[in-house]
Amino acid sequence: MNHFARTASALAILCLTTGVAAADTIKVGVIGTMSGPYALFGKNFKTGIDAWVAEHGKKVGSHDIEFVYRDEESPNPAKSKALAQELIVKDKVQYLAGIYFTPNAMAVAPLLEESKTPLVVMNAATSAIVEKSPYIVRTSFTMWQNTVPGAKVAKQKGSAKVAIAVSDYGPGLDAEAAFKKTFEAEGGKVVEAIRIPLSTTDFSPIMQRIKDSGADTIFTFLPSGPPTLGFVKAYIDNGLKASGIKLMSTGDVVTEPDLPNIGDAGIGILSTYHYSVSHASPENAAFLATLKKDGANLDEVTMTAVAAYDGARLIYKMIEATDGARDPAKALEAVKGMKWVSPRGPVSIDPATRHIRQNVYLRTVEKVDGKLINKEIETFADQPDWALSAK
Repeated sequence: MNHFARTASALAILCLTTGVAAADTIKVGVIGTMSGPYALFGKNFKTGIDAWVAEHGKKVGSHDIEFVYRDEESPNPAKSKALAQELIVKDKVQYLAGIYFTPNAMAVAPLLEESKTPLVVMNAATSAIVEKSPYIVRTSFTMWQNTVPGAKVAKQKGSAKVAIAVSDYGPGLDAEAAFKKTFEAEGGKVVEAIRIPLSTTDFSPIMQRIKDSGADTIFTFLPSGPPTLGFVKAYIDNGLKASGIKLMSTGDVVTEPDLPNIGDAGIGILSTYHYSVSHASPENAAFLATLKKDGANLDEVTMTAVAAYDGARLIYKMIEATDGARDPAKALEAVKGMKWVSPRGPVSIDPATRHIRQNVYLRTVEKVDGKLINKEIETFADQPDWALSAK
């Protein structure tokens, strides 16, 4: 019997022996980047979950809820799969959540049906993830969802020739495809398409290729963290911004924690995204107040905090709907079509795709009261994942 078969057998036995939560405590395993270069985003998973628990308590009905955290550090599918196995078999979690990187989510997906374990994805943004298992629901975003409005804005604002520069893995390829299809349909031309290895630290050669292409605009996506700061600084330091070449990105590239390091040279950079800390709404104000009360540094809050906060909402709803039983079909059915007002705005879970529908905002980097923010200037309401909805 090979390793995968042994794992599947163990998980199947687990399913038979834990059909109903016999204990009062229901465990939720959260896999996130708790250390390493992307630690800020794993920390935000915990920040968002803690905010939900602070507001709604640690019980659903008669069941205590316990969140168990594991560290995935980086794109490492084998490690994330092993962590998920450990959480399911050893820790006996009833739900999984988190997952920052797409390859890690793809590796975990085959374990879910054997173990009857729903997974709430709180970041990984490749469209196809939800298609890998009927037990997956996503509360974050996808590249198609955030990129299609960006391509339309670029054309509306006069871009004619665009160079696309994206990280060379699932979300980057989705972003490239979404931008190219939408921009060309609007009458624009893509003059260069560059796929950047995730390990890249020197972006100057890429800036030279973009200069040589004759592009008037760059569209880019890289995973939030060190790569995004490096790319934006190279765009500024190599004179592309000063020469009038515009930068359009998904909001991953200009997250609020990076803005102080980008500095005033970033003023005017446009992005399309589903959440800004500066989003003006009563729900976001209340969310940030809870975070602050819990000791969070609001200058370090990112989109993964709100995805985790909303993800915890779904997990509580699934536990309520099943009264603690291990019944993933009933659990997922309970959240399909669910609607609420999130700190990011009105959202819903698309019953056909199990992916979140939400507003996408056009933002510009501005300085307000001495602080750089992503100011929302236009709303694209109720955006689906355009790749999934087309199928």
